[in-house]
Amino acid sequence: MGVKNLKYISPGGWFSLEYPAAWHEFEDTEDTFLFYNPDEWTGNFRISAYKDEDKGYARQCVSDELADNPSASLKKVGRWECAYSAETFQEGGAWYTTHIWVTGEGCLCFECSFTVSKGSDKKAAEDIIASLQVRTGKEPKEIIPIRVLEIGEVNNAYEWVSVTVKKQLTKDFTASEADLESIRQVMDSGRFQRQQRMAWESFGMAFGVILVNEMEGMEWVTVIDGPKEYAALQFCQSDMVIDPVALVWNKVKKGLPCDLKSEFRRIKREAEAVLDDLANLNKQEE
Repeated sequence: MGVKNLKYISPGGWFSLEYPAAWHEFEDTEDTFLFYNPDEWTGNFRISAYKDEDKGYARQCVSDELADNPSASLKKVGRWECAYSAETFQEGGAWYTTHIWVTGEGCLCFECSFTVSKGSDKKAAEDIIASLQVRTGKEPKEIIPIRVLEIGEVNNAYEWVSVTVKKQLTKDFTASEADLESIRQVMDSGRFQRQQRMAWESFGMAFGVILVNEMEGMEWVTVIDGPKEYAALQFCQSDMVIDPVALVWNKVKKGLPCDLKSEFRRIKREAEAVLDDLANLNKQEE
């Protein structure tokens, strides 16, 4: 049985695609999304999406590419009619080929490229393109591997908390369970007002980093729920999903105490219960 592909949903929910489980998303230029296998490089896949009010925009983009690029030809990939072309170039003494597809639907146009060693197969990219779906915004709540966008948000929040703890307590912040006391001291210091939402949300993110570091099986994910898109935690790919930002902010905005040590113990108990359920399920399947 093959390894299941992973799903990606673009920021803003314009489109989704599926990519090989061994691949990851990486930071690229603005509005361009880059995927490749970091362990065994087989090519860089990039996709950009452009939207217009004209319902015939995608069709016009394909027509323009065919008219303006003499090497482009019409090719079907899955259900998508694409203007396809390729160009070969040399870099660092090695030869590469970039395959390019322009396609789309209605008011949404996609430009996809796949750069590989010259002569290498482009099927991996064609499979990704075939999986493309234009989203309506009415899809049910979904959980996907954490995107570069949310990784940046987590990192920025963690860095802010680390610097804040260092300044106020002259302690290093290492995102271990022991640092829950440091967060408590800073949160209870009175230096942050209830309306300073960004600060409280950053404390929530830092709490999430501690959970990931201290609990094997806890991973960052991105949740897409209608117009809401946010980083959350999922334990062992189960139904146990935690929004650490909301956990802190929802208490603070209501003027309620937020005991992260107690929350840590509660979440640890829930995680242990999930592991017990998974172990019982495996026994039943045996």
